[in-house]
This record gives sequence, structure tokens and C-alpha cells, in this order.
Amino acid sequence: MSEDRSRNEDLNSCFEKLKMAVGGSCRTDEEEDVEMEDGAVSDWRDIPMELLLRVMSLVDDRTVILASGVCAGWRDAIGLGLTHLSLVWMKKNMNHLVISLAPKLTRLKTLNLRQDKPQLEDNAVQVIANYCHDLEDLDLSKSFKLTDRSLRALARGCPNLTKLNISGCSAFSDDALEYLTNFCRNLKILNLCGCVKAASDKALQSIGRNCSRLQSLNLGWCDNVSDDGVVSLAFGCPHLRVLDLCGCVRITDDSVIALANRCPHLTSLGLYYCQNITDRAMYSLAQSRVKHRSLSAPSNWKPSSASLSASVKKGEDDDEGLKSLNISQCTALTPPAVQAVCDSFPALHTCPGRHSLIISGCLSLTSVHCACTFPAHRFSLNGHPTLTHN
Repeated sequence: MSEDRSRNEDLNSCFEKLKMAVGGSCRTDEEEDVEMEDGAVSDWRDIPMELLLRVMSLVDDRTVILASGVCAGWRDAIGLGLTHLSLVWMKKNMNHLVISLAPKLTRLKTLNLRQDKPQLEDNAVQVIANYCHDLEDLDLSKSFKLTDRSLRALARGCPNLTKLNISGCSAFSDDALEYLTNFCRNLKILNLCGCVKAASDKALQSIGRNCSRLQSLNLGWCDNVSDDGVVSLAFGCPHLRVLDLCGCVRITDDSVIALANRCPHLTSLGLYYCQNITDRAMYSLAQSRVKHRSLSAPSNWKPSSASLSASVKKGEDDDEGLKSLNISQCTALTPPAVQAVCDSFPALHTCPGRHSLIISGCLSLTSVHCACTFPAHRFSLNGHPTLTHN
């Protein structure tokens, strides 16, 4: 009894805060049966469903959940109208709440279930998959308790997924991820950071076969990934724009060369701690900019001053080309190769406040500078950068 009284007091308190936000501006001629006081709805139980949905679009998700407990009518109306929901604020009982809410949220398109401490279990994800068939954006990051059952359920129940974040879900296997990509072929953004078991070459080959629309992929610290997987990805996902390979210690120049040749829209590449990357990879990136989708980059290729000048003239507003490159701790790289990349992509900066070419931990690269810092660059015939004075 005391819990019901407390809930009603909370609802009344919420409604008092909402009345002034809604006011009489939402009242229509057809709503003459709704009592009004000073231009506001007089009692929260009298709110028409259309007005209720508008109010719910203006408040936080806590209030939406609270409102869904008023009565069956409100719960049904909110369920039919709600398309975006975040439960990141829940510190406990998230699993139980998802199981109770999901059957009513049949039109949900975006669901954020990120957790600081793992709460979600497979049975909650299975309920989501059973009822939320229109789901497009799902965040399950840090759900350490989830197993392959969850991915398989999502594959069958949510084929329209375009964005999926399962970073930190270390229990998923590559078999389950492969199964998911066989059904969810519209994926555009996929975060697998820390999914050390799921992110394997086999899984990347499946992504390359099935997810040709993929634009962003995070493979940070997935140390089972090698060149075989990345090359398959590059060949199968030509629209790739963002790729994080930080900590993928097994990849070599072959991965970067494949990306340079096959992914012309690549704007962000993370290679932190990929210590097998050499100058050959850097020159392939520079050549891809200058020659536009060249087939391959010879290991001894050196850019000409004319080609570099032409690329710089295109400016930072060009839609194509790298805008972020992280090569920290790639200790095998030399200044001429990295300078070639920096000169080929004007959006890469080393100047203070605009670090988009990240070279921390590479003491040998301290002489590399972007155009903002270095007045002008040109390459001499032997491939070494020299300073041009006006």
C-alpha cells in the first residue's frame, strides 16, 4: 500500500512539472471534454493519448518508465508511440525491467542498454528479439553475462539492425557473430572492441561476405585478427569509413595496403600498437590519395612533388581521404613515409589542438609536421622532405 502511495505521489510531482511545459497550446477544439485550469490540463489521468505521447517526447526516460505504470491505457499508448529508449541510468534490476517492458515496445528503433555493472542476461535479450522486430540501433556494451544465445536470438528477431555495440561482451564466440551477420546484412556501424573471442578472421570474412554496407567497425584489442580477416573486410566492405585496429598486433602492411586500395572512403584509421606496420603501409596510403584507388603500392614507391602538391590543393573540405590516423607506438615507421601521408591528406594535423595524426610514443617521428606547422613541404628526388622558404 505504501509503495502505491509513493508511486502516485511521484506521478503527481512529475505531472506538476509537466503541466506548465504543455500548457494550453496543445489543446484542440476536439478536446472540450478535458478540464483545463489556467491553460493547463487539471489532472494527469485526463491527458489525451496524443498529448501524452507529446509530453513523453519532452521528458527523460525515467519519467517515461514511471508513466507506463499508471494504467494499461497509458502503457499501451507509450508502447505504441515510443521509438527511442535508454536505460543507462539504471543501476540495478535492468534485466527484470527489460523483460516486462519489451513486449509492449513493438515499435522501438533505438535501445541503449549500456551498463557500468553487468545486469543483462540472455532471457532479456531474447524477449527484445521476440517483440522488437523494428529495432535498428542496439547498445549492449559491457554486458559480460550475455552468451551466444543472445546474438542468435537477435539474428532471428532483429534483421533490421544497422548499428550494434557489443563492445566488452567477451563471452561471444565467432560462430555466433558469423551467424548474426548471415541475417543482419544491413549493419553499418559495428563495435566489437574487446570481443576477443568473437572478432576472429572467420568472423571478419563473414562480415565481408554479408555486410557490404558497413561504414564503421571497431576491432580494438581483438588480438585474434590477422591480415586474412582485414583483407576480406576491405574487399567486401568498400563503403568503410572508420576502422579501429588498435591493439591488433598480428596485422601487417598487407592489411593497410588492402584498405588503401579497396576502401576509398576511409576517413579514420586506428593502428595504435600495430608494431608490424612499416613504411610500405604508409606509402600505400599516400599513393591511394594521389592516384585514386590504385591497385597496389610497390614497397619502394616514393611520391613526386607534383602529385603531393595536387593532393594538398584539394583542401580539407574534400569528402575523400583520411581525417584521423593513429600510429602511436608503431615504432618501425620513419619520418619520410609518415610525412608523405601527412602531405597527401590535408586534414591530418600535428599542430597543437588539432591532433588528428597521432604519433605519440614514436620519438623518431618528431620531425613530421602538417602544413599548419611547417610553412611548406616538398619532396626531393631521393624522397626526403625539405623545407621550402618563400
